[in-house]
Amino acid sequence: MPRYFTLEEANQVVLQIRPLLSKILEIRQTILEKRPDLLPFLQKVRGNGGSRQASELVNEFRRIEELVAQIQESGAIVKDINRGLIDFPHWREGREVYLCWQFGEDQIRYWHEIDAGFAGRQPL
Repeated sequence: MPRYFTLEEANQVVLQIRPLLSKILEIRQTILEKRPDLLPFLQKVRGNGGSRQASELVNEFRRIEELVAQIQESGAIVKDINRGLIDFPHWREGREVYLCWQFGEDQIRYWHEIDAGFAGRQPL
């Protein structure tokens, strides 16, 4: 069963997870910058069991997984690490919806229906 947040509770969690999401986005950028070199490393991994560069890349992916897990432990739902989207289960007018926060926003100002996603965001 999901944790349901009030707006105030969700905004408090945003303060806690903002640095975690910042680190995820930083690691993501590092991976993207290394992407042109990724194919040769993966071929080396397949051919001889590994390389230092491939091991570093795997560690970066593991670090992202760890940070995502920390965010999800709060009850928040990581929707898109590329855009920094986080949802918070919330009851609104007797139905379950999501409070929606995107990295860079100072606080939660939007919500959307569960099946609407980011495109269905509405101001609170």
